[in-house]
Amino acid sequence: MMRVTVNGVLTDTDSGTVGELGRHLYPDRGIYVADGRQVGGDTPLHEGMRIYFGKGEDMRTAMLDRNDPDVSRCLSSSCVGIAGLGGLGSNIAAMLARAGVGKLIIADFDSVDLGNLNRQNYLVEDLGLAKTDATERMVGRISPFTRIEKHTARLTPDNIPRVFGGCDAVCEAFDAADQKAMLVSAVMEKLPGVPLVCGSGMAGYGNANSVVSRTVLGGVVLCGDGTEGRYLMSPHVNICAGHMADAVLKILTKKENTDV
Repeated sequence: MMRVTVNGVLTDTDSGTVGELGRHLYPDRGIYVADGRQVGGDTPLHEGMRIYFGKGEDMRTAMLDRNDPDVSRCLSSSCVGIAGLGGLGSNIAAMLARAGVGKLIIADFDSVDLGNLNRQNYLVEDLGLAKTDATERMVGRISPFTRIEKHTARLTPDNIPRVFGGCDAVCEAFDAADQKAMLVSAVMEKLPGVPLVCGSGMAGYGNANSVVSRTVLGGVVLCGDGTEGRYLMSPHVNICAGHMADAVLKILTKKENTDV
């Protein structure tokens, strides 16, 4: 007899495999997820395992059931680069993973600290981790079929083409204005044709509709309210991150009116 967690409930069982337990408890459910991964029915049970039994046959299909199937097929073969994993980048990564983007190339040299937790997509348990490692773990817990390529390094004009050269779109999610300008210049000069989505101005709170998306510099999508401020709060930052993630989806799916 062992104790496992099944669909959120502590359960004592003498079953030997995940499939045996599933046939006993949920005979009408064909998706077996154990400790965050879809597994086969012959997977051995062990003490403390966390198991979820879901309807359907494929975890990815079930997760993206509300997406347009044509959009899902497009996103699954797409690759997006995210430069900076702070309030914008960490939330953009989560949104794109939930949308079904197949691969994310993430880059940041920093680590998670207490001052990040008021707006960035990290938890207390992530404190001290490199933001690339924490984001990889976060994405894996949301969408285990999203592939991650991580670069724990400071981006420069010299390494940006190597890091983001294979991307279908790149998100600029830096804090400092000089770094934003550097990345925009490097992508436009050395990666011509790669769409670029940027953020500028997302401080404060209380005026959600001030955050907009517009096209500048002949094709760069710029999201934000255009103002800068000292105080950053989660709702306004997340609204801007949402604009940026949505702009990326429009680019990837080649929908009309991408110059939002």
